[in-house]
Amino acid sequence: MRMLKRASAFILRRGMATFQSSFCKSGRLLRVHPSVSKALAENKPVVALESTIITHGMPYPHNLSTAKQVEAIVRAEGATPATVGVIDGNVHVGLSSEELERLALRPGSLKVSHRDLPYVTSKGLTGGTTVSATMAAAHRAGIRVFVTGGIGGVHRGGENSLDISADLTELGRTPIAVVSAGVKSILDIGRTLEFLETQGVCVATYGPSRSFPAFFSPQSGFTSPCRVANPEEAAALIASALSLDLQSGVLLAVPIPDEHAAAGQLIEEAIQAALSEASAKGITGRDVTPFILQTVNELTEGKSLQANIALIHNNAKVGGQIACALSKQMTERKSRSNTHHHGKPLPDPDIVVIGGINVDFIAKGKTKELLFGQTNPGSVCQSFGGVGRNIADSLSRLGRSPLFISATGADSHSQAVMKYCKHMDTSGVLRLPEQNTATYCAVINESGELSLGLGDMEVHQQITQQYVSQFEKQLLSATLVCLDGNIPVSTIDYVCSIARKHNINVWYEPTDSDKASKPFLSDAWKSLSYASPNLAELCTMNKTLGFPAPDAPPSALEEILNVAVALSRPLLEHVHCLVVTLGAGGVLVCGEHDAGSVNLQPRKQKRKRQLCAVHYPALTVTAEETMNVSGAGDSLAGALMAGILQQRDTDSCVRMGLLAARLSLASSHPISPTLTSDSVDPNKVPQYWPKPRFMWIN
Repeated sequence: MRMLKRASAFILRRGMATFQSSFCKSGRLLRVHPSVSKALAENKPVVALESTIITHGMPYPHNLSTAKQVEAIVRAEGATPATVGVIDGNVHVGLSSEELERLALRPGSLKVSHRDLPYVTSKGLTGGTTVSATMAAAHRAGIRVFVTGGIGGVHRGGENSLDISADLTELGRTPIAVVSAGVKSILDIGRTLEFLETQGVCVATYGPSRSFPAFFSPQSGFTSPCRVANPEEAAALIASALSLDLQSGVLLAVPIPDEHAAAGQLIEEAIQAALSEASAKGITGRDVTPFILQTVNELTEGKSLQANIALIHNNAKVGGQIACALSKQMTERKSRSNTHHHGKPLPDPDIVVIGGINVDFIAKGKTKELLFGQTNPGSVCQSFGGVGRNIADSLSRLGRSPLFISATGADSHSQAVMKYCKHMDTSGVLRLPEQNTATYCAVINESGELSLGLGDMEVHQQITQQYVSQFEKQLLSATLVCLDGNIPVSTIDYVCSIARKHNINVWYEPTDSDKASKPFLSDAWKSLSYASPNLAELCTMNKTLGFPAPDAPPSALEEILNVAVALSRPLLEHVHCLVVTLGAGGVLVCGEHDAGSVNLQPRKQKRKRQLCAVHYPALTVTAEETMNVSGAGDSLAGALMAGILQQRDTDSCVRMGLLAARLSLASSHPISPTLTSDSVDPNKVPQYWPKPRFMWIN
């Protein structure tokens, strides 16, 4: 916690403005429709849909009616449709009826591929997204399944022209499943499949045969390397690809329905004629596909348009079924991973932690004084923090199984921190596409003193009462619930109200002086069992309640202890125990007297008691040994909680916390990866322990 004077200011935490992709800068260029955002937040199935079929694939009004029909089919299968398009420079994931109609009616809409996204967004333009652009936007929003008619590929003669669709390279770098009717038959299908293999894309035909479909025809003369027979097999394939973290897509090729395949030969002959005409007229590049589709539709007297609509409807139905199956399987996988580890059942969560999750950047200068306005020599490291995350991490490494409830964005920072936290139960972490994952940057000098901190913590306001209430069953069964000061006041009040009604023990970690007041703005604080403030935070708590507190803390240890005891006294009327961290002065534990010490064990009911305090000196850590000061306090709190849940005596609990804090200070991570039950067991770690000082509280 605030174990050293040079670290004490720093461990009043957290944040920093994060670097985001071009989609998510301050202009909010990625806009996720509320229905899509809600479905993603609730882990419900979502299907992405492209919009060039609206702007360039079909004439009006067939384009609009088909788009609405496709969305209706996806909904009928139990999934949420998310049509992707660019409107006035904003990338929309999910369109309203008015926005669909605007794209359908606007003749000047652009055809927007991946490469075009920076241009159209910078110019405020409008257009339909191709397969590659839709994949990029859908993945950024957190969608796993995307339905389209057919993907692009290697153009005929591509071995000379190098005319290769961006759809293929996007499939090679974006982990999303694309459900299509194979490759458009105007392309070189053989070379397209070879290119997909080179890109590491898993290709599977959906249905009874491995024959790879050619858009209007169920057969192309080529076979897929894989086959899936039904939605469950397709979902299992996608889930495995995601679990392997290959960062490449899956192509599921769905043949056109049999009743529309009969027109395939007629359409193929028309395609050959249209290709010859396009070549004669010098039509190339992105203009080829719409020209071919229009010409073929005219030559076949509308039969190709009917077949096109039929295969898209079929793809939407299959894609919706696959998305639902995938959602179910991913939920089941997460449930199994949360209850089993190496084949052994994990204990039921005996503690719930609700709080922040951050990506931290720590910049440590190589000089005692840092010069602002110029570059200073030093080192920069990235780690994963957040008060709640750190405490849950500490508890997990000490043999507990806490349920961690938090919120992040759906960005690269979120992916990185969630991957790092695989050893934790993160099933309660909400991922929100339109939010930035909380980030924090601290600049410290060579002595470990904080010079500057910057933070972006807005996403923590999404840890709402409504969201947390979904975990009420776990809250009611927990021995201990830990809250950090990053979460909204209304959420703290909600948890405290449950604690009061059901006699649940709640631990409040204030996080910093500004946030220390949150439970004390109402009677919520009277439901707290534990709090772990530093002296400044303890002053804030008293001032919020109207009690006197010094404006400037004393410097002498004896005076510090007297002030801390005096400030703790009014809070102990309702709070079971206070753990006051004093920086280099150590830790002061205040609460109910029991056998010459403070009773740290969870109380079963409030009662009249005799109060006392016990002071534990800090362990010595030199500036040279100090690597990271962002998690020492959280390590101390987590180890204290672990000791309490193990029903250890007070001395052992506090010493576990002090040892955990020392490990944190010497690690580049807020919570040391070497933290284990043995590494903080006072009976197994050689350490001289000075006798703690006992004091009565009147």
